[in-house]
Parts: sequence; structure tokens; C-alpha cells
Amino acid sequence: MTAAVNLARPEALRRHRQWRRWSLYGFLGLAAIVWVLPLLWMLSLSLSDNEALVRDTTSLVPVDPTFDNFTTLLESGRTPRWFWNSVVVTVATTVLTLVLSSMAGYAFARIPFRGKRIAFPVVLAGLMVPKEAMFIPLFLIFADVGQHNTYQALVLPRIAAPLGVFIMTQFFSAIPAEIEEAAVVDGASRGTIFWRIMLPMSVPALTALGIFTFVLTWNDFLWPLVSATDPDNFTITTGLASRQGNFAQANALGDLMAQGVFASAPLLVLFFVFQRQVIRGISLGGGGK
Repeated sequence: MTAAVNLARPEALRRHRQWRRWSLYGFLGLAAIVWVLPLLWMLSLSLSDNEALVRDTTSLVPVDPTFDNFTTLLESGRTPRWFWNSVVVTVATTVLTLVLSSMAGYAFARIPFRGKRIAFPVVLAGLMVPKEAMFIPLFLIFADVGQHNTYQALVLPRIAAPLGVFIMTQFFSAIPAEIEEAAVVDGASRGTIFWRIMLPMSVPALTALGIFTFVLTWNDFLWPLVSATDPDNFTITTGLASRQGNFAQANALGDLMAQGVFASAPLLVLFFVFQRQVIRGISLGGGGK
């Protein structure tokens, strides 16, 4: 009797664990469907004929499939120019943010200097300041130097990233000090240690920070709307927004959805290509061990 009970307990425990696992998979699968469904609907509408969408807008399969919406988008006006502006601004912002954040993070984590305990909290205090609160002083600064409607005005305000400094500081702090000490014994300078040892080890953190910066910069709407008033200097977000009228009165729904697909496609491709690096980069402590 006792033996039968002892055999039944592991079996029941195994079934319970299996049920929990499949329940979790089912919940995650349902969440994935809920997240993907709007994207599929948007893609379906973007590939549908506008006249057909007057009759039916609920299908997840394109109605009277056509690429005319994308052709019209690319051939009309300044859309390619806006896309190029976004590429330039986003890439420049991401690269400069990675360089400055990694250098500042290494300094805060590894280099002793006077005022360090005060400077680091001051940098982190920037996380508590809403970016909208800085629009007026930023606008006045760039207006005084005549830099509005330039790439500089769109890039420079974003490269001072307190979150990036914090992430890189935490990552560099997790790297064992023995590695740096061994490099010093071998005669490596501070610059050599940073560029040839610390940076290669921080690739997971840099990748995650780079992707986050890329996404936030690409999706930024308010500051480009304030700074860039010349249509030739619009980014893809402000440019496509300038083409949209009242949604309730729009009869070219396929064109609107094509704009959404066109603007979000680089971000989707970026995520699917680097999703493993993003997950690895989020667990910053593991990268330094």
C-alpha cells in the first residue's frame, strides 16, 4: 500500500507540472495571437484595394490584392526623403548614444575621480525629467544658433541618455576587477583596456541599448514635429502624419495602412533579427560574469 502511494505521488507531481507547463504555453500563445492580430489586419488592409475596403474592412486576407497602395506611397511626394531622414537621424543617434553611454558608464564604474558620488546621481536624475519639459529650452537653444531644420537639431538632444549611462555602468560594474588588473600588469593603458577588453565584453548590453535607442528614436514624433518645420526635413513619423487627414473621413484606408506598414517595417525586421541579443542584453549581470 505504501509503495503504491509512493509511486502515485511522483506521477501526480509530474502531471501537475506538465499541466502547468501547457497552461503557460497556452497563455503565451493566446497573448502572441492578440499581439500579432492587429499587425496582420494592418498588413491585410495595406494590400487591399481601396474601393474593396469600402465594402469590407474586417478580413485578415487581402481583398482584391494589390500593391498600388505601396506604389502610390513611394511615388508620391517626399516619402523616400522622409524615410532617408529617419535612417540618418536614427543611425547617428544610436551610434553616438552607444559611444557616449559606454564611455560614461566605464568612467563611473571603473575610474575613481573627484565628485563621482555626486555626478552619478545627477545623471540619473535626468530620468525623472519629462522630455516634454525640455522642449522649450531646447527649442530656444537651437533657434539661437540657427540649427532648426537640420540633422544636428534632431540628433543632439537624444544622445545624452541617462538610461544608457545607467545600463552601461551596471554592466561594467559586474565585470570582475581581476580582468582589468591583469591587463594593467601586461602594460595596457586605460584606453586600450576600454576599447579592446571592456567593449568586446559588453556587446550584449550595447546591443540591447542600441536596439532600444533605435526604436525610441525612429518612433519619436514630438521633437521632430517641433524642430523640423521644413517638409524636406521631416522624419517618417512627422511626414506620414502630415499626409493624413481626418481618419473618419478618409476613404483611402489602404493607403493609411500602407503608411503604417512602411513606417513600422524596419522596427519589426530589427526585432526579429536581434531578438536573442535583446533578451541576453536585458539580463545585464550575466554578461559580465
